[in-house]
Amino acid sequence: MTTPLDLPEELFVCIDHVGVAVPDLDAAIELYTTKFGMTVAHREVNEEQKVEEAMVQINSVGGDSTTQRIQLLAPLNDESTIAKFLDRSGPGLQQLAYRVTDVEKVSAILRERGLRLLYDVPKRGTANSRINFIHPKDAGGVLVELVEPAANGH
Repeated sequence: MTTPLDLPEELFVCIDHVGVAVPDLDAAIELYTTKFGMTVAHREVNEEQKVEEAMVQINSVGGDSTTQRIQLLAPLNDESTIAKFLDRSGPGLQQLAYRVTDVEKVSAILRERGLRLLYDVPKRGTANSRINFIHPKDAGGVLVELVEPAANGH
């Protein structure tokens, strides 16, 4: 039986971001920037995923070079996965994303270990990253996203 301790060191690089489903992206950005003091690092519409999204990041204190981000996700229409999430659960934490160096390789390893992934091949994510998801039923009830950043970073 495979346990988390059996993961090779290179499977996950770090936590890339935490995704938060929101009904109104502008209102969420206002909260995160004016009340929490974060800055918007990136904003885009992802037609394929049917979301409008913004990456907000914590402003480093004391020269900390790590980038810690929250992905705010608002649905573009009622068919969006985020719209369905909001209908079912309301606003809140929707996913945990891990950065990987090769999403196809990591997906193959996870499939070999008996985990179901939502996509047969990676899809386009934020800032042209490549993504896939581990089914929540195979990840302790958490929707886990695998993120391979675009070559120019994000």
